[in-house]
Amino acid sequence: MTDIASVAPLEAHRKYEQLIARAKQTPPTTTVVVHPCDESSLRGAIEAAEEGLIKPILVGPAHKIEAVAKAHGLDINPYEIVDAAHSDAAAICGVKLIQEAKGELLMKGSLHTDELMRAVTASATGLRTARRISHVFVMDVPTYPEPLFITDAAINIEPDLDAKRDIIQNVIDLFTQVGLGTPRVAILSAVETVTSKIPSTIEAAALCKMAERGQITGGLLDGPLAFDNAIDPEAARIKGIQSPVAGKAQILVVPNLEAGNMLAKNLTFLARADAAGIVLGARVPIILTSRADSVRTRLASCALAVLLAEARRRMAAIPRA
Repeated sequence: MTDIASVAPLEAHRKYEQLIARAKQTPPTTTVVVHPCDESSLRGAIEAAEEGLIKPILVGPAHKIEAVAKAHGLDINPYEIVDAAHSDAAAICGVKLIQEAKGELLMKGSLHTDELMRAVTASATGLRTARRISHVFVMDVPTYPEPLFITDAAINIEPDLDAKRDIIQNVIDLFTQVGLGTPRVAILSAVETVTSKIPSTIEAAALCKMAERGQITGGLLDGPLAFDNAIDPEAARIKGIQSPVAGKAQILVVPNLEAGNMLAKNLTFLARADAAGIVLGARVPIILTSRADSVRTRLASCALAVLLAEARRRMAAIPRA
């Protein structure tokens, strides 16, 4: 583990490059892009296609997509367009294309996240699995030596213990399946000791016990940990915390959406971090991007989803005993 203070300025904002380079080594993944009806969402899909990451199917009002492309000089001739009357219809149509195995990834365009997720989570027609759906930010923080995974800061508002088990398993699976090894998972609270006055500390301890009993697999868990002693070795040393995770966490599991959202935005606006986003737990990975995302962040979000889809293809090809 490299000490945070020793990270050279030239190393800042380079943590996505390896993911993007590896994703480019796989064939472009067919991606259903839902309602790309503004410049940033349409350009993001086209840039990912031009980098060889995805093969987009553009779903939405054809006249709007064509008008945006014309207004901003974007060439959409190479890409299939599936006409849908409005954003809700585009979300439903996009989910149906995934169900029909016409795409391996789903990508959010210019519609609201709630609109897309409503179609994804529909009980009869959506893309639910037995696993809880959750969101992960994969952050490139200039002052931290490796990518920092934060979950869940976008979907689950106040997850209970069972939901947190799925949230943790989702992010561990992402980490391992994109080829990053065995992750160090810190379950965050306000303090690093278990106390009945702070329920998230009790849940953190229970989740660690669940991992010991095989109910969560594939990662090294520790918690409760406060943010400082999760990511700073000196803070962990001062508190006398000895574990494989403390001071060098790669995954941060937050108590609730409010805490996660504030943490991710603090890192983005105060530490100038980039934040790639992906939704897990559905039948396919879902790429969530924001109008404020840089080109590099959009590509990193796509790269994560592409690598995850590739890993799933490999696992599906392995004969079952």
